[in-house]
Amino acid sequence: MSSPLQRAMRGGQRSLSASSLYVNVPWDDRDSDQTSEGDSDSLSADEGSDFEDSMRRNMKKRAAKRPLKTTPVAKHPKKGSQMIRGHSQKESEPPPSDLFDAVKGAKSDMQSLVDEWLESYKQNQDSGFLDLINFFIRSCGCKGTVTLEMFKKMSNSEIIRHLTEQFNEDSGDYPLTAPGPSWKKFQGSFCEFVRTLVYQCQYSLLYDGFPMDNLISLLTGLSDSQVRAFRHTSTLAAMKLMTSLVRVALQLSLHKDNSQRQYEAERNKSPAQRAPERLESLWEKRKELQEHQEEIEGMMNALFRGVFVHRYRDVLPEIRAICIEELGSWMQSYSSSFLTDSYLKYIGWTLHDKHREVRLKCLKALKELYSNRDLTSRLELFTSRFKDRMVSMVMDREYDVAVEAVRLLILILKNMEGVLTDADCESIYPVVYASNRALACAAGEFLYWKLFYPEYETRTVSGRERRRSPHAQRTFFHLLLSFFVESELHDHAAYLVDSLWDCAGSQLKDWESLTSLLLEKNQNLGDVQESTLIEILVSSVRQASEGHPPVGRVTGRKGLTPKERKIQADDKVKLTEHLIPLLPQLLAKFSADAEKVAPLLQLLNYFDVNIYCTRRLEKHLELFLQQLQEVVVKHADPAVLEAGAHALYLLCNPEFTFFGRVDFARSQLVDLLTDRFQQELEELLQSSFLDEDEVYSLAATMKRLSAFYNAHDLTRWELYEPCYRLLRKAVDTGAVPRQVILPALTLVYFSILWTLTHLSGSGASQKQLLTLKGRMVAFCELCQSCLSDVDPEIQEQAFVLLSDILIIFSPQMIVGGRDFLRPLVFLPEATLQSELASFLMDHVFIQPGEMVKGHSQEDHLQIEQLHQRRRLLAGFCKLLLFGVLEMDAASDVFKHYNKFYSDYGDIIKETLTRARQMDRSHCSRILLLSLKQLYTELLQEHGPQGLNELPAFIEMRDLARRFALSFGPQQLQNRDLVVMLHKEGIKFSLSELPPAGSSGQPPNLARLLSEFSPRLVHQDKQLLLSYLEKCLQRVSQAPSHHWGSVTTYCHSLSPVENTTEGSPQGYPHSKKRRIEGSSRQHREDISSSQEESLQLNSIPPTPTLTSTAVKNRQPLEGLEEMEEEGSSESEFTQRQLLSGTQRSRFLSPRHSQAPFNPSGPGLGNQLTRLSLMEEDEDRGEVETQYESGEEWQDLDKVSGPSHSSPHEPGLDLLDSTELNIEDF
Repeated sequence: MSSPLQRAMRGGQRSLSASSLYVNVPWDDRDSDQTSEGDSDSLSADEGSDFEDSMRRNMKKRAAKRPLKTTPVAKHPKKGSQMIRGHSQKESEPPPSDLFDAVKGAKSDMQSLVDEWLESYKQNQDSGFLDLINFFIRSCGCKGTVTLEMFKKMSNSEIIRHLTEQFNEDSGDYPLTAPGPSWKKFQGSFCEFVRTLVYQCQYSLLYDGFPMDNLISLLTGLSDSQVRAFRHTSTLAAMKLMTSLVRVALQLSLHKDNSQRQYEAERNKSPAQRAPERLESLWEKRKELQEHQEEIEGMMNALFRGVFVHRYRDVLPEIRAICIEELGSWMQSYSSSFLTDSYLKYIGWTLHDKHREVRLKCLKALKELYSNRDLTSRLELFTSRFKDRMVSMVMDREYDVAVEAVRLLILILKNMEGVLTDADCESIYPVVYASNRALACAAGEFLYWKLFYPEYETRTVSGRERRRSPHAQRTFFHLLLSFFVESELHDHAAYLVDSLWDCAGSQLKDWESLTSLLLEKNQNLGDVQESTLIEILVSSVRQASEGHPPVGRVTGRKGLTPKERKIQADDKVKLTEHLIPLLPQLLAKFSADAEKVAPLLQLLNYFDVNIYCTRRLEKHLELFLQQLQEVVVKHADPAVLEAGAHALYLLCNPEFTFFGRVDFARSQLVDLLTDRFQQELEELLQSSFLDEDEVYSLAATMKRLSAFYNAHDLTRWELYEPCYRLLRKAVDTGAVPRQVILPALTLVYFSILWTLTHLSGSGASQKQLLTLKGRMVAFCELCQSCLSDVDPEIQEQAFVLLSDILIIFSPQMIVGGRDFLRPLVFLPEATLQSELASFLMDHVFIQPGEMVKGHSQEDHLQIEQLHQRRRLLAGFCKLLLFGVLEMDAASDVFKHYNKFYSDYGDIIKETLTRARQMDRSHCSRILLLSLKQLYTELLQEHGPQGLNELPAFIEMRDLARRFALSFGPQQLQNRDLVVMLHKEGIKFSLSELPPAGSSGQPPNLARLLSEFSPRLVHQDKQLLLSYLEKCLQRVSQAPSHHWGSVTTYCHSLSPVENTTEGSPQGYPHSKKRRIEGSSRQHREDISSSQEESLQLNSIPPTPTLTSTAVKNRQPLEGLEEMEEEGSSESEFTQRQLLSGTQRSRFLSPRHSQAPFNPSGPGLGNQLTRLSLMEEDEDRGEVETQYESGEEWQDLDKVSGPSHSSPHEPGLDLLDSTELNIEDF
């Protein structure tokens, strides 16, 4: 029975034609001198390949059916020039394309769609081929079409040039990049159409020289176009076309090899058995398949050299990614021809690509190759050449690229033994502690296969994994301990456990082996190894119980699947049943070591505590409570006490049947601690000499009580009175040790909070509320006294507790229907507020050189100190935002915003944002107050001379710039605030003037105000200039010369903002601003010297506008009455709104005209035209700026200046915030 291929060859008549396409394919200069070695039927990437020979043989055999065109060299008009339309309006409008619409809509399957096109092509070849060409043209987003006349009379380059002129550049989108659900599916349908086209034509039209040769020629020319849409779409089509051709070539190669074997078998028969007719038919069949393969290889060679070699380094990353992705598929599907070093080099070069998507495609292509052990022998040279690059990509800045790089190295580790050296592996090991979980898990898998798996390979029986032996599990944990301890890469094993969880979760969940190692007497484990093993145990239990990574590790998953939740619940039950009997034994063995006991007590957090009841394990609960009491009495470490108090809190649930036992045990423990506390306290209060052991014992007892008071209600033990007496003695006499004062403060604090909890939950009497109020006020007085203590720890503890209790008893406590608590509301007096602010200045805003001497300046200690200072600052900022302190006190915080930005920038930024949300106007005044305070301090310290050159003044300017950036790009919304800030700053600058006749300068705050000038709209700048001149005229002594600060401020208020003085960060200004500035250049209220300065700084000088709209502009009104007595800022803003509305009528595009050029049509006009061509991309932004006048017209509807406009202003290109500069 004949195959479809044989039937097609026998039944159809083929028209072989030679195409000049193969002669004129553009070659890559870099590869022109390279040659490759291989079989005669293999495909090569270099010019001296067998493809070229087969191509030349094909040209002799195939007769041309139609005159073919040379490879196009597209010429395109320059960017910005106007496109020329077609010969007629009819040609410029493309007719409806059924093929394009069908592919776009995906209304039918591609096979029937291609079959329909084949039928139309057989009926009329010219019309059918033009439909195919126009389909690709339409797929590029081009509105032009190729007509029959163009196809017959024009070359490919002329056709492409004509299509380029008809291309619509109004939008940057085209079908492959256009948004919308229909266009998102278009790329898949487009690729499927190309694949189906080749598949359906592989027995007929594929070997007809006319359609394929001309299609390849057209796609090659389009891929060389300067138009992105042409280049992108044609490259995708060409690469998918070649992928389909590769599959056809692979099938032909298989058929040819099969035919060759049949021929050899027939020829080796004896003459009597040999059939000459069959032998001749097999020879003809093999020869025909060879010719077909040569033709396919010629097409592939043309596509590779004409498209791939040029486009794999295209400027567009999407095009480069397409080329590399398809090259990887060719190597995988047709490895005999493409898996050679001459092709692999393109992937190796592209590993250095700067774009993420391209590097990702390279790694994915290599993964497919290295995953096949049969192909790795051909990758040895490539691996040795590019191994260093692949290893370095583990540290790629893009996490998904780094993940793929690690997975690729895992495949190299598995399938190519000895390639990765120890140095290569050691560079990957630290990645297991990366913050990104996907990357850390990939590195954990690499670590598992490199270090752990070779030591104990798991044997399988009947396809199922057999239970590992205890020896293998012990080996695993010993290796894990060895890696963690000896590598010294990290201090927390929880991150290592999380990294190995996905690949070695079953081993890590072997809690039997873990606990047996810990409880074994002759385990030969050191102290560090025991601590690490306990941490691994706790981390694996937490991971199995909670199912989320440790703190600080980022994961993209939002939740667990139902299957994962079921596994999590089962694991929680298993670990609880196993660890409940063993936990008392572990506590008993390690009870003397606080570092080991604390994590063991945390195990109870991850238990299913109900199992104590359901499995009748109360006897183990009794043992645990006994061990817990021993641990608490034995240790005073805060971590151990906190873990013990929390473990007891988890068991003290009234719903549990064993609650009575646990409550009785808790009462026994607290009674023991309270009795000891009362006895030791009396000795302390009565004795004149304090023994160190007695002080330590009392402090340890109070720490234990404080830890349990935090989690349990100990009100009935009445600890407030003795602790208050102790603190009162400490304040009055100073004879109480520091170790005792710190827990005493905490005990009084918790006593007040638990009392408030009782009173808030039930109807409390007035007497109870007043009693609590008295205790709280007395505690605040004690803390206020402690703020002046000599010990910094006591000061900081008092500040933290005081800030918390002031927030709790602030006016916020009556919100939510709790008005009966109003008698408890407390607001601090001015003296207390002042002391809190002074404490903040002395303990938070200090330079590194001002740290407390005697402390070790190690890195970890500095980090702890920084965290403590941040905690203090956060407490003060909460007092401001909750209304406990006056908001003006925020100036003490805001004025350090820039100086301490690296340490406290996030806290101060959040405070500033919240303060602006509460009261925008008041917040702006506080910003100005901060600058005033800094300037006054600088003036008192250095005097008025030479302030501008001081580093402190430069820091003040940076702070003012940061304050200005905090207003954001909403100029209309913040218009009244910025104007108010400028007015107040002008008043302050002119409030203290130098003596008459002296050469002194007024306060230099005006130079700082210039940083806020970019936040002003142009109308407000002119009004503020007039306001400044009015204020200067009111000054009794007129300066004999210009004040530098005032001149600088005037420059910043000029509509032509071309000085770096008024530009944030000193960034160069855009051309759009120069266009605007030229239309507002003249102001009658500017002095001639300033005007000359502005003109000198303008580059290049812009001629004066002669538009009638500008000539007829009405003068701004209301400037003379601006500083009248009794005038308010709201009236001033209303005049701004009126002025802006009048001005906007003449700034709309329909009233603006081109400026008059007196030089005539000379070089200036040519430069102007060139400038307009260069600014073609920015034309939309300029129009947006002109159209912003419509927003000013809407301001009449705003009732007052306090309302924000609903419209957004046009972009200000001089605004560094709008240029995405993250300075705030």
